[in-house]
Amino acid sequence: MAMNDIKVLTIGGSRNIGYFSSRRLLDLGAIVTFLLRKPNVFDNDEAIQEYVRGGKARLVQGDALVKEDVKRAWATAQGDDGKPIDFLVFTVGGTPHFKLTQGFVISPPNLVTQSILNCLETLPTPYPNIITISSAGLTHAGHQVLPLLLKPLYSYCLPVPHADKCGTEEVLAYCAGWEWHAEDSPGPEVLARDWKTNAGLPAPGTLKNIVVIRPALLTDGACRADTQEPGASGSPYTVKEGDLAGAWTVSRKDVAHFLVERVIKEWDEWKGKRITIAY
Repeated sequence: MAMNDIKVLTIGGSRNIGYFSSRRLLDLGAIVTFLLRKPNVFDNDEAIQEYVRGGKARLVQGDALVKEDVKRAWATAQGDDGKPIDFLVFTVGGTPHFKLTQGFVISPPNLVTQSILNCLETLPTPYPNIITISSAGLTHAGHQVLPLLLKPLYSYCLPVPHADKCGTEEVLAYCAGWEWHAEDSPGPEVLARDWKTNAGLPAPGTLKNIVVIRPALLTDGACRADTQEPGASGSPYTVKEGDLAGAWTVSRKDVAHFLVERVIKEWDEWKGKRITIAY
């Protein structure tokens, strides 16, 4: 897929995978609209400011938990040239804080799930392609194939944010027509019992152009794909549809590399899949 002037709405792009992916897209010529609670996060980011001045980066102040803000972000990303939005890059994730009895918690506990519902219930037509970041080890099946030493970490430290991501995946599975096991549902604190009746939610099985990326435990390491020697064989990271046994870690920058350089550029190969990535 040619990158020049494709339209992308990034939600969760102020840092980490969303930021690294958006920078790559901007460098390739895409027009990227950011929905940001605090647009001044980029005040001292000269690279982003250069794209803002050139009209390639658009900053919208708002919160993905507020549906009207999401609508404004869609409208800004759409622009007035009549061309549809090509991609939603959804990388929302709260800033967790630690509680001894609960592990890491986020507020509200359904932050990611409610944000994706707001996005899906306000989708423009034609529907854009959708890429979301989830996590390895969320479901019962995924947890079973985690490395043994990671299982206690995921069970004790991460159940609250992972329940939120399970809610997000359940919503996407419903809209995409994918299988979802009831044992993996997060419960009413994350996903209301009547969520399938929400106004504007796409009908089951109607969103075919979705990719869910499930990274292993995330690190702040360098992008190995960018530093790989020219002509080197193989990829520095492993990807697999579904669950990947023994998935330890992967850097946020390599996830962003995969998202842009492979998923978006090779969209027809990856669309409609849930993919785990790890070293």
